[in-house]
Amino acid sequence: MQDETNHSWDPFLTERDKAVFKASGFGATGGFGKRPAILVIDINYAFTGERREPILESIRHWSNSCGEDAWDALPHVQKLLDAGRSKGLPVIYTTGVRRPDGWDGGSWLWKNSRGGERKQTRDTQARDGNEINALIAPQPQDIMVYKQKPSGFAGTPLLSYLTLLRADSVIVVGTTTSGCVRATVIDAFSNNFRVAVMEEGCFDRSQASHAINLCDMHAKYADVVSTRTTLDFIEGLPDGLFARTAPQVTQAAE
Repeated sequence: MQDETNHSWDPFLTERDKAVFKASGFGATGGFGKRPAILVIDINYAFTGERREPILESIRHWSNSCGEDAWDALPHVQKLLDAGRSKGLPVIYTTGVRRPDGWDGGSWLWKNSRGGERKQTRDTQARDGNEINALIAPQPQDIMVYKQKPSGFAGTPLLSYLTLLRADSVIVVGTTTSGCVRATVIDAFSNNFRVAVMEEGCFDRSQASHAINLCDMHAKYADVVSTRTTLDFIEGLPDGLFARTAPQVTQAAE
């Protein structure tokens, strides 16, 4: 379990960096908020691969895979989801979507030489890389948001869902830390939500990018907290917090 006083970015900071953060006041604790929603960012097969294996092996099949670091994070995400659902917290997943012909790939195709290739799979049937990893698969009451850009807010109904639920804060896990997680965190911050990022529940293909982006988010946009701290917070929430705001499925009268 992550020690709250030690973070993955500590080895990357110089003594000057540490002194600057301390003197400038960055990294203060913002707090969790009173009505949190859980955001699960892009934990799909394109980023996890279909099994645990070294990243350089995994990216032969899935160019976006984060390899074994993804599989290290999955148990932490499972714990968060179990705790959140036990309290009735809303769980919102994001994943990508693209036309079969790739026409709407847009700017994703400009910076990655493998961006337009057909994804490989070991399954007997082709697997859509945007499918959420089965270990943390959505449940019927959860919300799925489909996106084409890094932020879960960009061109999606995510903000409207959070408004409907009267959420005042978000707890974020997912991938990649330096990409879609960070973009979503900044947009949540920009919309005046309190943001917590569960450190062990995030992962990236680059360990340095993972660490430094967590550092940046903790300094300015979010509280980067441990799994234990997050679970303790959720356990202390009242039951039925979202009972009157959760979307209800009703059957039309015959």
